[in-house]
Amino acid sequence: MRNTWRKRLRSHSSHIDFSLTGNINVKIAVQHCRVAVLGSGSWGTALAVLLARNGHTVKLWARDRVQVRSMADARCNARFLPGVVFPSSIELYADIALALEHVDGVLLAVPSHGFRATLALLPPHIKAKQHLAWATKGLEPGGGKLLHEVATEVLGGNAAMAVISGPTFAKEVAEGLPGAVTVAATSTDEACYWASCLHSANFRAYTSNDVIGVELGGAIKNVLAIAAGIADGLGFGANTRAALVTRGLAEMMRLGVALGGRKETFMGLAGLGDLVLTCTDNQSRNRRLGLCLAEGNSLTEALVMIGREVEGVFTAKEVMNRARALKVEMPIAEQVEQVLYYQRSPLDAVRALLEREQKAETL
Repeated sequence: MRNTWRKRLRSHSSHIDFSLTGNINVKIAVQHCRVAVLGSGSWGTALAVLLARNGHTVKLWARDRVQVRSMADARCNARFLPGVVFPSSIELYADIALALEHVDGVLLAVPSHGFRATLALLPPHIKAKQHLAWATKGLEPGGGKLLHEVATEVLGGNAAMAVISGPTFAKEVAEGLPGAVTVAATSTDEACYWASCLHSANFRAYTSNDVIGVELGGAIKNVLAIAAGIADGLGFGANTRAALVTRGLAEMMRLGVALGGRKETFMGLAGLGDLVLTCTDNQSRNRRLGLCLAEGNSLTEALVMIGREVEGVFTAKEVMNRARALKVEMPIAEQVEQVLYYQRSPLDAVRALLEREQKAETL
């Protein structure tokens, strides 16, 4: 079935027709680019594979020299994406200077807690005209800054930047299955550059100028996915899951609009699309974390069981700090924070939500 999809989709035109916010249509022909992808986890590797299959030269960088050597020898990322063979146009680097040499664009795909440190490596090696984007989903731990705020602090306000987010699991992207993301940037040219790099016959890249909305959608959905995993792990069923997703979306929109995002963004790929995906499929680490917590495991035990980064753990506290500062009600996110950081049992957290007073439905 998957091979049939690929054959059908690859026979289509390589020209792109994607729409920007405001219903402006732009056609761009895919051109060869040299892109450095910083971060060789599952998502960074999947994006590197996607870019390489789109005809671009990709320099995939990781801090761990042993991991880089292993990937170079095996021509795959056996740890995070076993079985996905690297296209020949992927080059592996552990030296940041070499990884950034002679590239047109730099794409960060590192955990939120490593975002600032990775950005700090760039200034000696990148030029003003190089394109910069990130596919990291989260807020900065310890301060709750949105990632574009961190990037502005590190690189200055004149740097062109974009954020890539949407309902995507790394494994499916790496396998060439159909998918879609939103690319948001304050500059139309920057959004179009990254959309043209990513867009292919079976992977759509839509553009937007709502950087805040796209960033927050990708961050908050991880917290809500933990809640969905808890509810499902406790056996509350499909009705509860649907209610949680719907009311979770309302929370996402309330905080997002308060921080400057647009309500319609949260109804798109980076909001509702990503929320539904992560709340309903066990490929989501955040959902799996909730399932583990519902089984009675401690947070430490659950994280060990998953064995990879779970962004919602960091994001829950930062989201609630921002919400409290703005007096935005986020009862679902608040209960996730209580479970993660204040030893509230998952069952008590669900009961607290159910016992809230009756009120009119609002978004």
